[in-house]
Amino acid sequence: MNNFIKQTFASLIGSLLGLIIFAGLGTSGLFLLILAATSSKETGPQVKDKSVLVFDLSMKITDAEPNSDKFLQNALSGVDEETMTLRKVVETLEKARRDPRIVGIYLDGTRSGEASNLGYASLKEIRKALEEFRAAGKQVVAYGSNWSKKEYYLSSAANSVILNPLGLMEVNGLSSQLMFLTGALQKYGIGVQVVRVGKFKGAVEPLILTKLSPENREQTQKLLDDVWGEWRTTVGASRKIEPEKLQAIADNEAFLEATQAKSSGLVDRVEYADEVVSDLKKLTDSDKEEKTFRQINLNDYGEVSGKSLGVERNSKNKIAVVYAEGEIVDGKGEDGEVGGDRFAKIFSKLREDRDVKTVVLRINSPGGSATAAEVMQREVKLTRQVKPVVVSMGDLAASGGYWIASDSNRIFAEPNTITGSIGVFGILFNGQKLANDNGITWDSVKTGRYADSQTVSRPKSPQELEIYQRSVNRIYNMFLNKVSQGRKLPEQKVAEIAQGRVWSGVAAKEVGLVDEIGGLNSAIAYAAKQAKLGEDWELQEYPRSGGLGERFFGRAAQEVQNTFGIEKTQLKPATPLTAEFQKLQQEIGILQKMNDPQGIYARLPFNLKIE
Repeated sequence: MNNFIKQTFASLIGSLLGLIIFAGLGTSGLFLLILAATSSKETGPQVKDKSVLVFDLSMKITDAEPNSDKFLQNALSGVDEETMTLRKVVETLEKARRDPRIVGIYLDGTRSGEASNLGYASLKEIRKALEEFRAAGKQVVAYGSNWSKKEYYLSSAANSVILNPLGLMEVNGLSSQLMFLTGALQKYGIGVQVVRVGKFKGAVEPLILTKLSPENREQTQKLLDDVWGEWRTTVGASRKIEPEKLQAIADNEAFLEATQAKSSGLVDRVEYADEVVSDLKKLTDSDKEEKTFRQINLNDYGEVSGKSLGVERNSKNKIAVVYAEGEIVDGKGEDGEVGGDRFAKIFSKLREDRDVKTVVLRINSPGGSATAAEVMQREVKLTRQVKPVVVSMGDLAASGGYWIASDSNRIFAEPNTITGSIGVFGILFNGQKLANDNGITWDSVKTGRYADSQTVSRPKSPQELEIYQRSVNRIYNMFLNKVSQGRKLPEQKVAEIAQGRVWSGVAAKEVGLVDEIGGLNSAIAYAAKQAKLGEDWELQEYPRSGGLGERFFGRAAQEVQNTFGIEKTQLKPATPLTAEFQKLQQEIGILQKMNDPQGIYARLPFNLKIE
């Protein structure tokens, strides 16, 4: 027993010393580190009067809270990747609108081309917050070296849009280029058989065709037309330019030099960065001798307490916001995935939690496993019987993402949200030719006709394909029935608007798949009203972050970085060629995540990306 105690004590001391050595700190340093981690939320950064809030448009913005392990990994590797949640960004902009110390916002677009992780629906929510900030009589200044369509969509809400004299502006419309793997699969002897329902279910086309089917081309064109139409209308209203003129620019100019952009009314001034800084110094009454203007960046300002400004809430009545962001997979899932079992447990706990009065399900998912979607949808339905469940759709909430949304009290989407895709498919691979070409063969013994039907050693027979097709048909009919009941639409109507077709948010509202056009805040306000909470409520987000542990290890990573002199490196945008290789990696990654136990999926076309 004494030896056990000694060994345990020695192990504890050894672990503590290891942590101290690892962090490059003394005992007092470790204490200060813990103190800093616990007190950072209470004190927060200091804001000087007449400050400008700096919003770096290259910052990565996600729906759910970033994983602390990812932050630690980036910090230790020296990679500088600032990350905030979308709700935190919008809340921070609202806090700045109310804060008399903040006189303006500077949209920094100098790291052009890097702000590509957000879709237009998320940008719409941020843009709305910028418009409200500007409506309060404060200044929004946007400056870029080159304006991409996404950056300009956001920045066109500014009072002043400024472009570097050597810069370019991209106004060339939207496109979606799909990558087809069929030829490569055939070349290397990998067989693919598909079972599906829905003439628009384009998710399987990259594996069996070499170009878009007429149906997939039709739905993609309609989606792009809707999103591009919203871009022209929104930008045109801010810049006082007719949408037809923007279309003419896209068709005839595509890329405008700085002087052209100014003469077309797309930008207000053509200036160098130092000239912009001089103007911002005047706005903030900064001394001429100072190197730059009085400022605080968005991430730091996000940590400033908003209690005195009426932004932060404290109540025993909770509105739970559950983020379903990423591929829907069977089981618990990993970071960046929507694990059916994990999210079902979250809803089960929220249903039993008396402090949680209502739930907002925020979906930003292309879908995935039909089995996992059904597990989640069942929990959403059970929760709705106890308390209101409101859905907020982000950039995309399609197929399996729509499956889990269908039985909620109300569905909100932005005009440019990608949704619908009510269809089902299964993919059956075989490696017979690949193996045979390399001298590998198989033979089997079985006691039933279909005992080896799941083998990858040969293609499926017509009879086996019929069995798989029956299963897909059954899941598809279940999908239609759920949408019909949840949306209170006739099944015939659902069958007409289903077929795997993808819709924009505004089109989805017209056909009855969406109730209201609005963002996450609109969905939260509606949920509070449904639960009759008035203004007495507080948000609680799920999956839950690690709190103190995450802050501690995040700060520990920064200390290690400082102690060992690890230099930060910026993430660089991919070149056009490497971008195509990244797309290929993404396609393969999607196939690796396909883990449905029945091999049946409700998913958006694999590589649908609007550029």
